[in-house]
Amino acid sequence: MQMNQSRSITILMADDDEDDRLLARDALAESRVLNELHCVEDGVELLEYLNREGKYQDKMLAPRPGLILLDLNMPRKDGREALKEIKANPRLKSIPVVILTTSQQEEDMIKGYDLGAASYITKPVNFEGLVELMRTLGKYWVDFVEFPHCGDD
Repeated sequence: MQMNQSRSITILMADDDEDDRLLARDALAESRVLNELHCVEDGVELLEYLNREGKYQDKMLAPRPGLILLDLNMPRKDGREALKEIKANPRLKSIPVVILTTSQQEEDMIKGYDLGAASYITKPVNFEGLVELMRTLGKYWVDFVEFPHCGDD
């Protein structure tokens, strides 16, 4: 199997917990997978980023993500609502969304997949677990998954 070691993708993480965002950034750096991480704090900000609204109008500062890491429980607009809107938008629905949450409720998992999530992952409880998760996610989404060329709308 031919792996593409030089390709990287933009990862957009939507999580209201600042510590989780910082840990994810550190874990991604520690995993040595070449990806760019952008973060937003809730579903409203996620959709503003994806739709290039407000402070996200500059596509150089807010590039189209190749992968979204989505927390479910966020203020203003939770991950379930945001996922439903992303998958209903013809311009956004091809972006893979991985739910990364503390929720282990089966109903959340079922609803996430029903709404179009590519994966459902429970957040690791320690930093080492998060590093391993970021390394695995990075390798999977960068080295193995083939994406259609969607332009940079």
